[in-house]
Amino acid sequence: MNPANRNTEGNAPAEVSFVGMGPGDPGLLTLRAVDKLRQADTVVVDRAICPAEVLAHCRPDAEILDVADGDPVRLVGEAAKAGRTVVRLLRGDPVLGGSLAEEAAMCAKDGIPFEIVSGVSSVTGVPGYAGIPLTDSRTREVRVIDASRGGVDWEEFSSPDATLVILGAEGMVAEVAKGLMAAGRPESTPAAMTSMGTTTEQETVVTTLQRLVPDTKGMESPAMIIVGDVVGWRERLSWFETKPLFGWRVLVPRTKEQAASLSERLRSYGAVPEEVPTISVEPPRTPQQMDRAVKGLVTGRYEWVVFTSTNAVRAIKEKFDDYGLDARAFAGLKVAAVGEQTAKALMEFGVTPDLVPTGQQSGEGLVEVWPPYDKDLDPINRVLLPRADIATDTLIAGLTELGWECDDVTAYRTVRAAPPPAPIREAIKGGGFDAVLFTSSSTVRNLIGIAGKPHNVTVIAVIGPQTAKTAQEYGLRVDVMAAKPSALELADALAEYGAKRRAAQIEAGEPLRKPSQMRRGARRRR
Repeated sequence: MNPANRNTEGNAPAEVSFVGMGPGDPGLLTLRAVDKLRQADTVVVDRAICPAEVLAHCRPDAEILDVADGDPVRLVGEAAKAGRTVVRLLRGDPVLGGSLAEEAAMCAKDGIPFEIVSGVSSVTGVPGYAGIPLTDSRTREVRVIDASRGGVDWEEFSSPDATLVILGAEGMVAEVAKGLMAAGRPESTPAAMTSMGTTTEQETVVTTLQRLVPDTKGMESPAMIIVGDVVGWRERLSWFETKPLFGWRVLVPRTKEQAASLSERLRSYGAVPEEVPTISVEPPRTPQQMDRAVKGLVTGRYEWVVFTSTNAVRAIKEKFDDYGLDARAFAGLKVAAVGEQTAKALMEFGVTPDLVPTGQQSGEGLVEVWPPYDKDLDPINRVLLPRADIATDTLIAGLTELGWECDDVTAYRTVRAAPPPAPIREAIKGGGFDAVLFTSSSTVRNLIGIAGKPHNVTVIAVIGPQTAKTAQEYGLRVDVMAAKPSALELADALAEYGAKRRAAQIEAGEPLRKPSQMRRGARRRR
């Protein structure tokens, strides 16, 4: 229900949920937290620390209130008393640190029902992402210290038998190190500091108490210090920061719908994908051709229907919706699909393709496995091809040669997209991206046309030989090519490139640097 439509007169206060959103990685949201966000009429949050992916779970009509614009207690109270279901998002686990106690106490005082939804705490989440277990067979005790306000009695934490987890460490590193050494902890005691924990900007430095101050100079907040022998596990258990594309900013010149699975695969390798559409899909200028094609599809005019893209599937589905049809209209028809994403889109529509190329995922690959027309076996020799207005004739020529008659129908038009925002254009030309993935020749031409040529430090990855040729014609150096013409294979190939690059830097004793950090004036990872 839209909050604006609620009856706010005389309503009992709605429930408030204090929800932990974890220490940084939006993937650490609990199922309960996602549930609450989906139900919320109003969400009160500090936008400065909240990933956009967290708010993506909210309803489109949900009201998002930023604590920067007012007192969170007042914002929560007013929304709840107006009968709105409220979520108050808090970093990490709300029961550990933060303002939960004061805010929930005000709800209790005002008679507003509330619930606390625990989240992943930074106390365990950040060490886990840093590859440092807080206990092992020799260390059984963990002590958590909030050092943000200073004045800690370090004598209480002098025992070498406990792991210390020190929160609010930024700006307090010198006090922590000096205090613990003065309390009797040896200078050689292992220590690690992690900043921006569980995010793709995470950085961990392993050192000793004696070297803690100089070795962590310049690290960003929020930061956490771990002190104790368990720090020694990191060399073997570091899994997050050692991902092959960790922290790489990767440009994906496709729409969010087209790039969903590709971006997810990139994230699994530690990358930060950024989708920038290079084409805009629009309906054909005259719809009559598609109307006739759908009528022919239903009345038995065709033996085969060929889908060469997800856009073609979407175009047919929209026409079906207009006519009140569904996937049952494909009964008796044979359906072919080019590419795994096209096949997936068809199956989501309720249609299982009968033919998908086994090798090259293209029109040429489809022709290689297409059966020749046999008048004794095939009652109809006509094929429907709903495609883009700029599609090539290779597929039609191949099918015609095999004895089939093709109806080539413009299902949608592709036009160059509007230029991306200025910061994106500057990052493309200035080397702010570590890699760019080109999934077709048109993405090369269109990206350069709307945003400019990628910087020479940017890794150029292409889906196949034809795309590589186009990239080279535009003066780009091709670094990576997919083993098969598949978007997911392209992500895998880039990850393999990243792993080899990282291994070479380690073997040469060089600092680990992303491609974007190779440009002049870029910040270098320690």
